[in-house]
Amino acid sequence: MVVNGKQAHWHVRGVNFQEVHELLDVIVEHAQDYADMAAERIVALGLPVDARIETVAANTTVPALKDGFQQSDKTIAAVIAGIDATLVSVRTAVDELEELDPVSQDVAIEIARGLEKDRWFLFAHVASK
Repeated sequence: MVVNGKQAHWHVRGVNFQEVHELLDVIVEHAQDYADMAAERIVALGLPVDARIETVAANTTVPALKDGFQQSDKTIAAVIAGIDATLVSVRTAVDELEELDPVSQDVAIEIARGLEKDRWFLFAHVASK
C-alpha cells in the first residue's frame, strides 16, 4: 500500500485532485503505521521480518497500478482494490490468530479497522449515494 499509494498520490488527476491527493498521503501514512505495528509485533515474538522491496513485490497480492496519470475515479478504484486485497490477508490473520495469539489478533483487528476506515473515506469520493 505504501508504494502504490505514493504512486497514486503523484499521478491522480481530476476535479477533486487536491482532496484525493491529500487523502492518499494520509492513507500512505496509515499503511506505514500498520506495517510498523505488524512488524514490531512479529519481532517482539522473536521472529524475523523480511520487508525488502524485492521480497514484498514477490509475495504481494495487491494488484499493480497502471503507470502514468489517472483520473481520480480510476485512481480511487485501484487503491480500493489494493485495500480490499490487503483486507483479505488481514482478515485471514484475524481468524487464524484467534486461539493462537490473542494479542497478535488484536494487532490484526486494529489494522483491519484502520484499512476499512481508509477504504470508506476513499469510496465516499466516488459513491453516488
